[in-house]
Amino acid sequence: MSTLRTTDVWPTDITLNPAKDILTIAFDDGQTFELAAEYLRVCSPSAEVQGHSPDQRKTVGGKKSVQIMTIEPVGNYAVRLGFDDMHNTGIFSWQYLHEMGMERDERWATYLAELEEKGLSRE
Repeated sequence: MSTLRTTDVWPTDITLNPAKDILTIAFDDGQTFELAAEYLRVCSPSAEVQGHSPDQRKTVGGKKSVQIMTIEPVGNYAVRLGFDDMHNTGIFSWQYLHEMGMERDERWATYLAELEEKGLSRE
């Protein structure tokens, strides 16, 4: 019997709330995650945020009120999210979104610590 890996997940439902600040995504492994627009924006898989290597990764502040304006399919493996701050270059694979949901608390704590360390604010 094989163990389900995060690479094996497939979304069964993707919903953006009316306020456009929470993306709910359900997966075929039974997991459902509510991911805040701010969290998705500051952890975007784009080169603008992640850089081209780990030492180039940027800590993005000031996104507490960011909203998701568009959700566009990318092939059958991802979505591109467009935010109201005009950021739209991140391609969120199903695997990455699942990992973001599974690791949300740890990633968020790391982000908040980085903001504090760099003297940045969520506002």
